[in-house]
Amino acid sequence: MVVKGLPERPVANVMMNEGKVNDLIQRWRDTPEEELTPEDRQHFKDLACSCLAQGDSERLLVFLQDDKNRKIVNSMGCVLLAPLMKEALKNEKSWDRIQSAITHVTTTCGPDEVLRNLLDVMEDTDAPSISEILVLAVPHLEAGLLRLTKGRASWLGSALRVLHKQLTRLPVPYTEELEKEDQWGLGRCCHALITFTKAFSGEVRKHEDGERREMKTELLNFCMRSLREPLLEATLTPGTTTPMWLFALNITETLAAIRESAADLLFFSTVKKNIQMDKNQLAESKGCLAYLVFVKQLDTERFPIVFSPEFVLRRNLEYVHQLLRSKKESHVLKGLALFEKSLERTRDDSLLATLLEVKSFYDVKQSLLQVLTECPMRHLRESGLAVLQLLINKLDAEAKHKLFGNLLKTSNHPGVEGYIVKNIRHQVEFSMKPSNATRWFLGTEFVSLLRLALTLPQGTETNVLHHMDKIMESLNLLRYLLIRDKPLRSNADIWEGVCGIKEEYTKMLRVCISMSRSFYTGELNELRDEHKLKARAARAATCTRTHLQSQPVKRDTMSKMSPEVRHQVLQSALVTFDLMESLIARTEEIAAEKNHDMLDASALFCLNEQKQKSLTHAGD
Repeated sequence: MVVKGLPERPVANVMMNEGKVNDLIQRWRDTPEEELTPEDRQHFKDLACSCLAQGDSERLLVFLQDDKNRKIVNSMGCVLLAPLMKEALKNEKSWDRIQSAITHVTTTCGPDEVLRNLLDVMEDTDAPSISEILVLAVPHLEAGLLRLTKGRASWLGSALRVLHKQLTRLPVPYTEELEKEDQWGLGRCCHALITFTKAFSGEVRKHEDGERREMKTELLNFCMRSLREPLLEATLTPGTTTPMWLFALNITETLAAIRESAADLLFFSTVKKNIQMDKNQLAESKGCLAYLVFVKQLDTERFPIVFSPEFVLRRNLEYVHQLLRSKKESHVLKGLALFEKSLERTRDDSLLATLLEVKSFYDVKQSLLQVLTECPMRHLRESGLAVLQLLINKLDAEAKHKLFGNLLKTSNHPGVEGYIVKNIRHQVEFSMKPSNATRWFLGTEFVSLLRLALTLPQGTETNVLHHMDKIMESLNLLRYLLIRDKPLRSNADIWEGVCGIKEEYTKMLRVCISMSRSFYTGELNELRDEHKLKARAARAATCTRTHLQSQPVKRDTMSKMSPEVRHQVLQSALVTFDLMESLIARTEEIAAEKNHDMLDASALFCLNEQKQKSLTHAGD
């Protein structure tokens, strides 16, 4: 006699005949649930797997839905979830039947057991199948959670942690085109999670009790983890329907639904939120949230407008620093954009020097310098330089003076130092305009800054080529000061200081150039001698060719440059020395002309004074 729902033919992987299988199933029907053994569950799983292997998914579904087998399914059905989900992925023809079987199991078995098995399946999934399993499992996880009468918050937290862990194993597309292709299924996973979180954030919004407060905490933790991964690495484009942007929208909507203000999360860190992340990870998550709010203008309608621009800037500095110190391009890009938008909100020349004393500002300055001097990506360095200029524009005169001095002392990078010297010249020019005079760039404080600008770090042994950027800008600054000397000459002490620095600097620079010229000229002569020797050897080899002519010629391992490139570099160095010396000569000419004009003016003044005295005496 064949039991209804049982396969009509023996299962290949189960070593028992059909009669014994039916007897086994009948015993399971008659046995209390607590007396069923692990061996019984394994036999049940083996029978189901054999049915699936033979393409009997329809007959298995009939067996599961048979009311006579309800107790068996309720007691042991969860062991079928893993094989059923795997079968669903590899057998599209039986997809509907497999889905029905999974749904029947998840709605018949106890919700705790269902959730435990579904999460086990998720955690055991290999990378290529993550998105398919996640998308398949999420609706059943949601259904299982909604069936719970108690302990829902704990299970929700476990589910969100497992789902997010699997989400982070998928590569994040870095262009919109790759997002649309969705090769690894990250977009599909994010879409499934949007539906999943909405079901529970809505429940938290409607009710407020101990269980709901715990659910709120779990949803908050999921949102903060998701801001860091994958959103911090994603390309987020407002106004699009790309999966990452829609996921970002959902995260901010979830925070609003559970009554978590972005302003509280970003600006008032003393509020305890029970967020289970370390300090650096949390700062990255908040950095992404700040980026969404201030750069992408997401959730701005719910963001208070009472905060001053400087308050926002100060609060965002911590997040900017955390993003800029990262080694990931997407993090640095978002950090630069957040810093830029935070600065744009402030007025030009409004930030006081006290800002430079704030630790978070010091950290940002150091991390920005690291981007400018160490980042291998040119577009990031260029963006960083633009942000540095914006920062300079927002500082008042005293703050600019102190920042310039600090960077000249600590940056140890000729390119940065040259850029700062160029900015000093611009500030001097600005200060010479009516009503703009300030002691920081025309008065007593300027001389100390000029000394830092006109300094050779290793004295007469300074490598002038390495420090060319700073030296050229320093000479341009010096030339400008000599041309526009009147405001400086009005104070004898200041002008004397400027002249003293100029004499000392140009004298030492001439020595450096002379030493460097001698060295590079010697290198160039040596290279020319080598070229002559090689030419002679080549001519000799042409005259006495043998069978050994195919042997490779040994190359100079001391240099990776070809002779042509070395020659070009040496010639370029000598041209640079000529240019520097011409600038020095020009400054000397200007200084001489100015001194001559001053002497002529002084003599004319004395002559006029004598004439006036003579006329006065004649009148008497």
